Amino acid sequence: MELALDTPGRLRAVPAPKPERTAPSVDASDADLLVRVADRDREAFELLYQRYVRSVFGLALRRLRDRQRAEDAVQETFTAVWRSAGSYRPERGPAAPWLYAVARNAVVDRMRARHEPPTEAPDSASPEPGPLDQAEASFVAWRVHRALEELPDKEREVVELAYWSGLSQSEVAEYLHIPLGTVKTRTRSALAHLADALEGELT
Repeated sequence: MELALDTPGRLRAVPAPKPERTAPSVDASDADLLVRVADRDREAFELLYQRYVRSVFGLALRRLRDRQRAEDAVQETFTAVWRSAGSYRPERGPAAPWLYAVARNAVVDRMRARHEPPTEAPDSASPEPGPLDQAEASFVAWRVHRALEELPDKEREVVELAYWSGLSQSEVAEYLHIPLGTVKTRTRSALAHLADALEGELT
């Protein structure tokens, strides 16, 4: 699939690389690249772009079902990555969930930007959660997050990529360079551990 997407060099916010800076290795981890991007390393940014542009585009296209809007979401994603890389903290987890969260936000923004005709307000109660519901949802989110932190690294990684970043199990396998069966096994094990950790707390 050929992508008609601008390369990072077209982004005006990206300055020329500093001549004294050592070029990043092509084998550098995503986390290392993001740290360098936060330091305004254009070459690291380009490597990160090349690694993720197709998967981000695929995610955007599945959600938006429109090539032009998907391409716009990709550009917004990587512009945001360049601008916000400093907010990534390697000690909090892998770089992929952080980057896909940025992509998901860009896709949501594109969806909201789509013109929708106004509709009359329904004659029913608002479906929006009230204060008690919001408080309960906040507690649930916090407890699940804590339970995720207690998972083994390899199990937590597949869960974060699948459930927080919206990737299919096949995409997780492709990203991690592991067999699909391994992804399924780790996912089942992770869900079993989460069920044990949260048993009796969220009912």
